[in-house]
This record gives sequence, structure tokens and C-alpha cells, in this order.
Amino acid sequence: MSIYDFQVNTISGKTIDLSMYLGKVLLIVNTASMCSYSRQFAGLQKLYESYSKQGFEILGFPCNQFNGKEPGNNPEVQEYCKQSFGVTFPLFEKVEVRGQTAHPVFKFLTEQAPFQGFDTRTPNGEWMQNFLQEKYPEIYAGDGIKWNFTKFLIGRNGQVHNRYETMIEPFEIQPAIEGLLLK
Repeated sequence: MSIYDFQVNTISGKTIDLSMYLGKVLLIVNTASMCSYSRQFAGLQKLYESYSKQGFEILGFPCNQFNGKEPGNNPEVQEYCKQSFGVTFPLFEKVEVRGQTAHPVFKFLTEQAPFQGFDTRTPNGEWMQNFLQEKYPEIYAGDGIKWNFTKFLIGRNGQVHNRYETMIEPFEIQPAIEGLLLK
């Protein structure tokens, strides 16, 4: 099984097969436009502009599961992301990314790339670990998505190459993207 075996709905409600991205390097991200990490939209957009002509796509999936940071409906989310962050990469309908009602794409992604912990050698990693352990121990437990802007890098073969947690900025993933684009 690969990412290409799934169907998703675009933010405008059209069902598509992810096989339309066959042979491309993908970065799949659960997003939230009102989150303090929404600043990452700018970095994601920059990656998209830099590498989309080389076979790279970013697929953004808005999610409202973490502190209600994506409260709008799909058209509102799309417009806000375009106007506020200049997002031109594909956005999909709002989904749940963890728990019993998680979208099958995110169940697949977390099975393929289990949670490896936060890098507690960094202040942001230590903060996120402490925040979740203290405030949301049920989110911290297991392999599910921990917060907004968890990123999954997918190789051209449709398999998960790596998982990057919330605090990893888009520019930090650039060398891995470049490496996969060369394959």
C-alpha cells in the first residue's frame, strides 16, 4: 500500500485520487490557520515555489482538532490562507487527523511513520513535550498526530520517507526534499 491508494476531497469538495501525484515528492501537512505555528505557511509556500516545477507538491489538510485553531468552513479556510499567507499549494477539506475518526490518509501516515518523540535538546521541542504531557497527556500518548503542522515527506514511490513534528520549520526539511527530488 502507498499514499497513491487513497482518495481525498479537495477544499472545494471534489474527490480526487492521490494517484494523480504518482512519481512526485509530497509533503503532507495538517494545517490550522489560526495556530501560532501558522507562520509556517510562508515557509511551506516558499518550498512549493522553489521545487514545484521539479516534481514536488505540498498537500495541506486543515484540521480543527488542536485547540480549535481552524474554526472556519472550507471556503473560509481557503480564502484566509490565500489572503493571509499567499498559499497556492493544494488545500483539501478539513479532516480529523487523530483518533477513531482520523482520515484514512493520516491513519496510514502515522502507521508508516510512528511518533519518535520531540527533540528535547531544543527549547521548542522541550516546551512542546512538557506542554502536551501536562495539558494533553492523551494527545502525547501513542503514535498519533501531536499538533498542527506535523509534516510527512513522501518519496516518489508513495512511501513515507520521514515524519517531522510541529516545531520543525519547513526550511529544515529542504535538504531531504532535494535529496528525494534527485532520486
